[in-house]
Amino acid sequence: MFRPCIDLHDGRVKQIVGGSLSDDPARLQTNFVSERPASWFAELYQRDGLRGGHIIMLGPGNEEAARCALTAFPGGLQIGGGINLDNARRWLDAGASHVIVTSWVFRDGRVDGERVEALVQAIGRERLVLDLSCRRRGADYFVVTDRWQKFTEEKITEESLRRFAAYCAEFLIHAVDVEGLCRGIDTELVEKLGRWTPIPTTYAGGARSLVDLEEVTRRGQGRIDLTIGSALDIFGGAGVRYADVVAFNRRLSQR
Repeated sequence: MFRPCIDLHDGRVKQIVGGSLSDDPARLQTNFVSERPASWFAELYQRDGLRGGHIIMLGPGNEEAARCALTAFPGGLQIGGGINLDNARRWLDAGASHVIVTSWVFRDGRVDGERVEALVQAIGRERLVLDLSCRRRGADYFVVTDRWQKFTEEKITEESLRRFAAYCAEFLIHAVDVEGLCRGIDTELVEKLGRWTPIPTTYAGGARSLVDLEEVTRRGQGRIDLTIGSALDIFGGAGVRYADVVAFNRRLSQR
């Protein structure tokens, strides 16, 4: 299935090359900046029944735009970016279906069990999504944090996914090395996730055509959803028509 997204940077909807995110603005590579507000995209997704998409706040200055989007599609979107124990409940109260957490639950390169437990106690496992976005190092995929620049010691494996799944309802996993490049999905990662994940998982990164959506559905054994960003026409892309992914979901749901 296709899952939509709203990526926010400096309060605007953008599509950014994932690996270029850092504290140095000169390194940032931007594929698209929308003239439309985040709420416009949320209303579009609501109209077309696309639930379970995610809003990602890429740095500060995005809270107002995020709240407007959540108000436009209450209960239909997840939110991530700077989520922690102190603010998670507020974002759920603002209309998010789930909160997406990554950097805050890591300490010294490992998942901090006490922090995860505290978050689960505060909001419930069923409202939590763990962002396990990763980069390849050698033969393995390692979870990365802090704007995807810092490698942790956590590998994406069958054992680790089973362990993390005890704390959350879903995974969100960006293949950071191909994110925003529109050069095709990381098929090896998709296949591994399809074999290993015990809970719903959304993959993002590199999608450039409707064929990629079909490939993720097949290689992921129907267990992996796909987010398409820069290639999508509503984000200035030429590879995928938004109307086609909506139609794809409707066909899949009728099977």
